[in-house]
Amino acid sequence: MKITDISTLFLRLALASGFLSAVAARLNLWGKRVSVSEAWTSFLNYTAEVNSFLPKNFIPTIAVLATIMETGLAILLLVGFKTSYASLGAGILLLLFALAMTYSYGIKEPLDYSVFAASAGAFLLTTVPVHKWSIDQLLIK
Repeated sequence: MKITDISTLFLRLALASGFLSAVAARLNLWGKRVSVSEAWTSFLNYTAEVNSFLPKNFIPTIAVLATIMETGLAILLLVGFKTSYASLGAGILLLLFALAMTYSYGIKEPLDYSVFAASAGAFLLTTVPVHKWSIDQLLIK
């Protein structure tokens, strides 16, 4: 077992956990005492703020697509299936989020929340040739 194996596993799990936590928050699965519709409305408002450059009628579509992508990418990263593609998708999604945050709030916000760092980590994960402890590794054998 090499340190790179542990590091890439940790990176996969960290990215997946971040996505799943964000989805859980917008679906009120963290136990905050609000209804799911209130949590979703709050997420729609945040999506509109982050994507302030988009027309308002695009916001619900962006919110749903982001939620679907975050959930799908998280599951793929968690189990290690098609990891290179999932990490590439995660890197692109996080980079787009960071750029939208930068446009709408300035550079400090995405830096404070390490969105660029998470994106870079996801892109780095795409360069790993073999992902230990993954479905990908099982399929190679």
